[in-house]
Amino acid sequence: MKKSDLPISILYLDDEEHNLISFRAAFRKHFEIYTTTSAREAVDLLRTHQIPIVITDQRMPEMMGVQFLEAIIPEFPDTIRMILTGFSDVEAIIKAINTGRVYRYITKPWVESELLMTLQGAAEMVRLQHQNKRLIEELQQRVQDQERVMKLFQKYVPEHVVTEVLGQDEDSSILKGELRIVSVLLCDIRDFTARAAELEPRKVVAFLNDYFSLMTDCVKAHNGTVNKFIGDGILAIFGAPVSYLHNQENAVLCALDMVEKIHQFNERHRMELGGNLKIGIGINTGEVVVGNIGTEERVEYTVIGDTVNMASRIERLTKGHDNAVFISSSTYQRVSDIVQARVCGPFSVPGKEEAIELYEVMGRKQT
Repeated sequence: MKKSDLPISILYLDDEEHNLISFRAAFRKHFEIYTTTSAREAVDLLRTHQIPIVITDQRMPEMMGVQFLEAIIPEFPDTIRMILTGFSDVEAIIKAINTGRVYRYITKPWVESELLMTLQGAAEMVRLQHQNKRLIEELQQRVQDQERVMKLFQKYVPEHVVTEVLGQDEDSSILKGELRIVSVLLCDIRDFTARAAELEPRKVVAFLNDYFSLMTDCVKAHNGTVNKFIGDGILAIFGAPVSYLHNQENAVLCALDMVEKIHQFNERHRMELGGNLKIGIGINTGEVVVGNIGTEERVEYTVIGDTVNMASRIERLTKGHDNAVFISSSTYQRVSDIVQARVCGPFSVPGKEEAIELYEVMGRKQT
């Protein structure tokens, strides 16, 4: 039997036993009835049973019914509280109703059919309270789940980017395929596969997590988005899903920051790794298509286009250069005033008829 199908419990407090007997006889078919002549025993019953409805006589030797109902509010605030009374106390009870201490009063002698309707109304209120409580708990759980997803999302994307994306309508172009000019950064660890083969799998995962944490912080600090991890490589986008005036500068300065961070990483793990890790970074700027790709069950925000392919080829050309940052001419045009760089190449690149020139970024210009 479901909890919602169980009979609602009612506690009736009255100093006259014959009133309790009459009440039990009239309503035990409809409710689970608890009765007592003692206020103290009534509290004990409330503590040991789930009793959502409390009814009490008004004139009793120990205390007035209103006083009893007031006394149980701190410990049992959600109980539905009612009074059985004669006409002489109606004004005081109405005052108690207005202040929320009493839900309703019932006059003596009560009519069974009328009192049953009142009790059924109170029972329905109890069910609504339980339903609302369950809905609130479900909502709170969903909020907690969303907060966990948000925290996970913010590990890859700056918080202000997350806020702006969530502020968009569902039909916004930010959630569909669109053309954008972005800077694409690819960063890869040199010869990590061979080095990882000599380590325990748990250590490999620990090193990569520490490494990715450092690199992701760099991307976030420079208003970029980590699009994906590819093995030990990182693909980051500057200019999507939210763009800034200095996407190219952000990408290049992020790369220099990454080079600095790999030195810090090596200082921590040099002994365990048996040497220094080295990275290579390639950056290209151009037109891409960005948006959600996938199925109704699973989508991935991604970036597609020759700009991405070229960034990958540029990154491969850094092999043989320790902790090098190579950028395309389309990127260099926007950052030449802030970085020191030297021309590299020309390089032959698959898919390109003519060789291309690249720029190796040596550092920031001194101001």
